[in-house]
Amino acid sequence: MRKSVFKLISVSALTAAVVTSAPVFARDNIQVVGSSTVYPFVTVVAEKFGRSTDFNTPIIESTGSGGGMKLFCTGVGDAHPDFTNASRRIKKSEFDICQENGVTNILEIKIGYDGIVLANSKKADRADVSRKDIFLALAKEIPNPDGSESLVENTYQYWNEVNPSLPAIKIEVLGPPPTSGTRDAFVELAMEGGCKSFNWIKAMKKTDKGAYKALCHTIREDGGFVEAGENDNLIVQKLDKNPDAFGIFGYSFLDQNSDKVQGSLVDGIEPEFENISDGSYPVSRSLYVYGKVAHIQVTPGMSEFIAELVDEDTLGEEGYLADRGLISMPEEEMEVFQENAENRTSLEL
Repeated sequence: MRKSVFKLISVSALTAAVVTSAPVFARDNIQVVGSSTVYPFVTVVAEKFGRSTDFNTPIIESTGSGGGMKLFCTGVGDAHPDFTNASRRIKKSEFDICQENGVTNILEIKIGYDGIVLANSKKADRADVSRKDIFLALAKEIPNPDGSESLVENTYQYWNEVNPSLPAIKIEVLGPPPTSGTRDAFVELAMEGGCKSFNWIKAMKKTDKGAYKALCHTIREDGGFVEAGENDNLIVQKLDKNPDAFGIFGYSFLDQNSDKVQGSLVDGIEPEFENISDGSYPVSRSLYVYGKVAHIQVTPGMSEFIAELVDEDTLGEEGYLADRGLISMPEEEMEVFQENAENRTSLEL
């Protein structure tokens, strides 16, 4: 019943309050920027929207979550995007910049969940690593191997130096740049998760939060980690050619390329749909789309696009995005974001 009510109300509710004196945009396309992880999901919605309505197909650009937020928060008007995708929640600092630049009413839509995987080629053995292993392999500084409560530059070159149970292959991990939401989530969930397994480092969070974050979130720059850009498909191709390397990307790319790559177990948990949706997989995150309420009045088709984006046929367990690898939200949570979209509820941080 919820779905049918929203379909009837959403379009009319979002368009009813159009102010006749509102400016008219020179462009007639919805413009979306942001996360490379969310990009394929929103692209599917945009293509369906373009086929099934009289509006133009929205233009989607993959800029990374951080890059998208920069573009989104620069201002209101037809020179600025209507939406930005993000593979993590908007930061308080980004929200404040938006407010300063006149982007004062922001609609937050969570579209579902994703897991970040550490994947390798199916030509190689499947890995089973802990978050502690990941931290020790990729951090710029690590605890002194002599057991003292001090830090040293990370000189580990092979996985078996990190953990004797891991293979004697060179550490080479292809991952996203600092502008990526996948990178943000990876360092917070995987790197920090391993970092705080050392009790004396965990205690630093209370005594010196800045030093704690710098230690746990800073990735080495000596070749163990290779920035491979925002194109996750390119990482998949490189892993297929190099069975000794690993790559970091979202579960959807693993799901779509399961003939070529496999996801490592993390803390003994497989990166599978059920484990991500119930939170047992330790490197899981939420995916978002942010929209400008001010643009709903003047961007042709924006209210109808929002209605399509939050519809149960889109986001539900049986929705068409689930077929593309999106992990759906529980129905109760989905209804919260549907109601926010109906009511144009502005985000508050």
